[in-house]
Order: sequence, then C-alpha cells, then structure tokens
Amino acid sequence: MEEAYIEETKFEKYDFKNNPLEKGEYGYCNFINCDFSNVDMSDCIFTDCEFSGCNLSLAILTKTAFRDIKFRDCKMLGLYFDSCNKFGLSFSFENCILNHSTFYRTKIKKTTFKNTQLRETDFTECDLTESLFDNCDLTSATFDHTIIEKADFRTSYNYTIDPEINRVKKAKFSISGISGLLEKYDIIIDRTI
Repeated sequence: MEEAYIEETKFEKYDFKNNPLEKGEYGYCNFINCDFSNVDMSDCIFTDCEFSGCNLSLAILTKTAFRDIKFRDCKMLGLYFDSCNKFGLSFSFENCILNHSTFYRTKIKKTTFKNTQLRETDFTECDLTESLFDNCDLTSATFDHTIIEKADFRTSYNYTIDPEINRVKKAKFSISGISGLLEKYDIIIDRTI
C-alpha cells in the first residue's frame, strides 16, 4: 500500500481518534484544534507543520518524524519524544502543556520552550545546547547527565539542576532561580538581605 503525501492542507477540528490519521508524509500542513489523543502517529513524517490548540496527549510517536514543527497552545501529556525518528528532529513549543513527557537521549539543540508547563518531564541525557526556556514551569523535571550549555533558564522557575552531573557551561540563570542549582546541598538562601 502506497503512503500518502499531503501538502499545504489545513485540518480543523478533526478527530483523529475516530478517523485514523493516514500514514504518510505531511508537509506545510496546519492542524487546528484537532484531537490526536491516544492516536498512533507512528512512522508519519511531519515537515514544516504547525499544530495549534491540538490535544496530542498519549499519542504514540514510534519513528514519527517532526522536522521544523511549531506546537502552540497544545496539550501534550505523556509523550515519548525519545521514540521519534531522530533524523532532523526539531520543534518549538509555545503555551503548551508537556507534563509527564520524556525527551530521554534526544538531541534537540536550540529548541524553544515558551510559556510551557514541563512538570515531571524527563530530559535525562538530552542535548539542549542553546535551548530557550522562557517562562516555563519545570517542577520535578529531571535533568540527569543533560547538556544545557548556553541554554537560557532566566525566566523559568521550579527547576532543580545539579551542576555536578549536568553540563551547564555558559547556561543562563536568574538570581531568583539560583536555589534550583543548590537544592542538593540543603542550604537556606535568604532573599531578605
């Protein structure tokens, strides 16, 4: 069976749970307010696409290719980005909920996370060099042997990052977030003086 090639198509309020996503390649497509929750997106290729207001929670991403993708206002709970096709993997997130997702061992340099919830998200052994975390909630996010060199966390909050087990050279942090770098030492930082 030949796979589809779909280009410059707008999908609006489409329910992919009840109408399965056609396997194939999607180029320059817009997905607006679509439901991909629990949908098998395996082996699909998305290039220069935009997802706005979509629910992708618990979608299956085995060998899914995301190349230059924009996610805006999307609910994306429990996604395994580590199972995606690694070739050309690149995306940005704005106003998204990415809680309980994993980026284990992914190379996603220069990724932008803006106004995004990343609670309990796993960045273990991930390469986030020069990534931007702009006003993101990183409560209980895992950074373990993660490369965050030149990454910018200045406006983000609730992170805990151990500089001894992560590569943090030239990463940017604000004074108000410095306690997240020292948490393992169980020290008290007094901000009243």
